[in-house]
Amino acid sequence: MKKAGLHILFLFILQQVVFAQKDTANLEDVVVTATRTERKVGNVAVPVTIITNKNIKQAASLRLNDILNEQTGIFINDIGFGTGIQMQGLSADYSLILLNGEPLIGRNSGVLDLKRIAVGNIQKIEIVRGPSSSLYGSEAMAGVINLITKEDSKNKLSASLRYGSFETFDASASAYFKINKTKIQLFSNAFHTQLYSVRPFSVEKNLEPLWKYNHQIYISNAISNKTKLTLLARYSLENFTTKFATTNLGTVVYSDGFEKHIDYAINPTITHQFSNKIKSVVRFYHSNYESNQDLATTSTKDYYDYFRQRLYKLENQTDFNITKKLNLITGIGYIYENAKSSRYDSERSLKESKVGYAFLQTEYNFNKKFTAIGGVRYDNNSNYASAVSPKISCSYRPNAKWHFTASAGYGFKAPDFRQLYLNFTNTAAGGYTVLGALEAVTKITQLQQQGLIANTTSEYNKLKTLKPETSLGINIGAAFQPNTTTKISVNFFRNNLDNLIEYAQVASYNGGAQIYSYINLNKAFTKGVELNVAHKISKTLFTNFGYQLLFSGNTEEVDKIKQGLIYTRDANGISRKLEMSEYFGLTNRSRHTANFKLQYEKNNFYCNARVMYHSRWAVADKDGNGVYNTNDEFASGYLQLNLTAGYNFKKHYTMQVGCNNITNYSDFNYLPTLMGRNFFISINYN
Repeated sequence: MKKAGLHILFLFILQQVVFAQKDTANLEDVVVTATRTERKVGNVAVPVTIITNKNIKQAASLRLNDILNEQTGIFINDIGFGTGIQMQGLSADYSLILLNGEPLIGRNSGVLDLKRIAVGNIQKIEIVRGPSSSLYGSEAMAGVINLITKEDSKNKLSASLRYGSFETFDASASAYFKINKTKIQLFSNAFHTQLYSVRPFSVEKNLEPLWKYNHQIYISNAISNKTKLTLLARYSLENFTTKFATTNLGTVVYSDGFEKHIDYAINPTITHQFSNKIKSVVRFYHSNYESNQDLATTSTKDYYDYFRQRLYKLENQTDFNITKKLNLITGIGYIYENAKSSRYDSERSLKESKVGYAFLQTEYNFNKKFTAIGGVRYDNNSNYASAVSPKISCSYRPNAKWHFTASAGYGFKAPDFRQLYLNFTNTAAGGYTVLGALEAVTKITQLQQQGLIANTTSEYNKLKTLKPETSLGINIGAAFQPNTTTKISVNFFRNNLDNLIEYAQVASYNGGAQIYSYINLNKAFTKGVELNVAHKISKTLFTNFGYQLLFSGNTEEVDKIKQGLIYTRDANGISRKLEMSEYFGLTNRSRHTANFKLQYEKNNFYCNARVMYHSRWAVADKDGNGVYNTNDEFASGYLQLNLTAGYNFKKHYTMQVGCNNITNYSDFNYLPTLMGRNFFISINYN
């Protein structure tokens, strides 16, 4: 509580400074993530979505998962390791999350928990769909989400307080001011929520009592007319208690304790404009993430888990405006990353990764209607084979109403520390073991010599040095704007994935507990179409509709079904060949997702309703044939309705009220993190 008091005191002091200045806002319709340089949204050649600060505020979003959950083609799910994102049917491992262009670290089993990230000071969020490894390297197979913080031109100070169901409390304050040529931005956020149980009268809990704190400072100084120096520093802390029950092989283990996460980073950048044709940027980035979990259990051993990851990155990017038609971007960089964990062979054992990379992108404007962009990146990692990631895209605008885009590119994801070095036995959940690919054969051999292994599986023979996962992604889109009130856009996509890294059971202990490891198993694909329609009904009423149709599958499974090698059972229990029409594809993916938004805005009042729909998704192989088909177990589809209303009064104040999940939908088994109906009220000062 002493630390909590210090954080709240800092927030209170900042709020006192806040109640003194005037508000001003300026948001340009510019995107930088797609090309690493500023481009108007209408001029980029890949699928891009921009979420503005106004969108975030009027949806009353507090954390990143709140606002992303309402976007077309994005599925937010919690698989037990945090709240992750799914884009174009690709799981959370394959989406790169950036803050001002730099990667956020601290993934748990490949998932970067979106609930960690406060959005109170975010100016806009840029979502680029499709492989982006040609610019950003590993983890950008599905796309990139870049959070860009506010940078105002005049003094601006604001504060907000919010209280809601489940004793949820959120307080934020931000300040922007200028001292001579130096611009300074401060942001602070404190968040608390109380224990929430998805199963009343059960020890199994979710959304434990927690405190979250986020502090950030951004300093910008114009050294001269040509040189600019910026510094971004941030710090966040999560502290919460845990109390839950887990079951493995029929054994129920009760756990009680605490968990803490610390995340901080520093990012100095210097930009120099050599001439009106050459600009160069040098970026240094250091980030540290630390997680500590300590549980008392009813098993023979208590549970302790420690993880620390550090990343150091140095990069130079130079932009050349060679002619009016030709632009060139070059870059070179080096990344040093290390991690240590109680889940490795030793908590003191430091695991390292070193990456040298270079990228090149060229853009040529043939005329006012047609633009082509080509790029390639080379990554040389100390732990796996080098990767080359090319991409080409083009944009064609025949007239003011139509805009056509097409892109094709390779993406890759490098094996992470967990997949390489893990050596972890979960005593709090039945004693199963997970081993990294570089540890598995040696460790299992030692256990066999000790007489502790009952058997190995067929997957054991597939253990070898992991290869990077790769994908070829194709996006073809069109946008049609018949008038000033309506815009329709559609994007067709396909991703072919190779060398997917999956965990599989490779052995069993004598007592029956499982041993898992990671292997390059399968080829897979995702394909589908995304549709967005925006329409202005009147001066005060606006609508947005989004829909995604998604197909996914394992390529080897599809081939076996076509060859008649996979069977299922009919209603009478009689075995028969599985039909291709019965194949559902990959697990945890809805075939149909949609959203609808209705916004009313007049004078100082606004009100919006947002509806999100997800069709059913496969969760368990009920008939035991090794593939997911219509005879298996599915989570039910669901519809979620959120409503927010706000009123601006006395020039600087906004009052907000709202309710999320109005229908009070819940699914204890497959959506354990979806809160029931929750109300909130907030007041904001600008």
